[in-house]
Amino acid sequence: MSEKRKRQLSLSVFVQQYGTHGRAWRRPEVKAGGNPSFEDWAKIVRTLERGKFDFAFFADFVGQGGPRVRGYGGSPQGNHFEPTALVAALAGATRHIGLVATINTNFNEPYNVARRLASLDHLSGGRVGWNIVSSLAEGAAQTFGVNDGLDHDQRYERAAEFVDLTKKLWDSWDDGAFDHPDKERGVFSDAKSAHPVHHRGRYLQADALLDIARPIQGYPVFFQAGNSDSGKDFAAQYAEVIYAAAQTLPEAQAFYRDVKSRLAKFGREPDDLKVTPGLFFHIGRSRQEAQEKYESFRESIDVSSGKHFFGTDLSAYPLDGPVPTDLPEPANGRGRWLQAMALAKRENLSIRELILRFAAVQGHRIVVGTPVDIADQLEDWFVKEGADGFNLKPSFIPESLDDFVNLVVPELQKKGIFRTEYEGKTLREHLGLKRPPNPFSNRAGVLGNGVSAATPTSASAGHSSART
Repeated sequence: MSEKRKRQLSLSVFVQQYGTHGRAWRRPEVKAGGNPSFEDWAKIVRTLERGKFDFAFFADFVGQGGPRVRGYGGSPQGNHFEPTALVAALAGATRHIGLVATINTNFNEPYNVARRLASLDHLSGGRVGWNIVSSLAEGAAQTFGVNDGLDHDQRYERAAEFVDLTKKLWDSWDDGAFDHPDKERGVFSDAKSAHPVHHRGRYLQADALLDIARPIQGYPVFFQAGNSDSGKDFAAQYAEVIYAAAQTLPEAQAFYRDVKSRLAKFGREPDDLKVTPGLFFHIGRSRQEAQEKYESFRESIDVSSGKHFFGTDLSAYPLDGPVPTDLPEPANGRGRWLQAMALAKRENLSIRELILRFAAVQGHRIVVGTPVDIADQLEDWFVKEGADGFNLKPSFIPESLDDFVNLVVPELQKKGIFRTEYEGKTLREHLGLKRPPNPFSNRAGVLGNGVSAATPTSASAGHSSART
């Protein structure tokens, strides 16, 4: 194994075309509407690559249309590419940055996902990640005709089996299985390099052999977001980057310790999982300018649109009245909902204040100040183990993002906690993550890409499965 590298801050962006502010598209300087433009998205990601970011993250809020279409008239629609298609195009428009696509396990099949992501990993030169989502919102269930949806814990169980089967499909060929075709003998690949999958599980079954070489990274990097106990256990078993939410350092440290402490029971080490909370930011050349930007952000939030809180209609309650204590627990986003309720109770917030403090920023931290102030605050959480990095949520694109890249990144580089150049080629190398070996490979030494093999754990070994 190579020498353990110095701990380094991870930076990424939750990419949205206009920015995370709900009214970003209404700004005078923004060209909004029309058909989706790939070049608009490519410009954003090239800016991130110029800033040496680890990856760009593409969410997928699939199934929002249908019966509730009127409720979406005030939000930008029609410009969201399907994430894996967008990643495929961006792979050819960038050279270094990681590209993370969201795929929901409820509306896909393991073979298709394994094939698609392996293809993307080869097309990108090993820069792809999979954001594993198992949520089942009402609109999505209606869109895909799901009439017998699983409950919260069952969806995580099915997602776990889905990932297990997908990994088996990636392992159905040895690394380098197609590197030495024998033209004289007419043998393109050695049959011993093939490991057909025979899976019989509780939710899924397959008899298959993947029709593309094992991914460059072994597996794409696994991403996951979950604040509930089920979500954190899933992350501890499978995720390599977890997208978290915390507003205070003690809250962040508690989550960081909790989720990392769960890895040992799955044969994993704390460094095998990176914790990256979401981060809203407002940067000014002076603290006063930064504060004015923040106030402008708050004042332009449409508070009334936030009253449909975690799927519950709060329109019958006064905006400036207390948050009701008897709200029903949602089927999706349970961990985040518990965070919101705890914040409202702890600080005795009104509905309006909770929307401004939580819903408008999805429960994430907000930092306000000069570039030095921002860099100091990020370093504080990083050094004190509240985060391994941050997933930025720029309010307005391109200006918020340009300010961060041009002003804050150099300050982080001066501190020696963020790269000045890309040193590796793959997303795993950017993040300092091990390349998973094929469990069928007993060969010692190097397995592709110049990365040393690690000992497979029991959680990843084997291609036959029987679950009851």
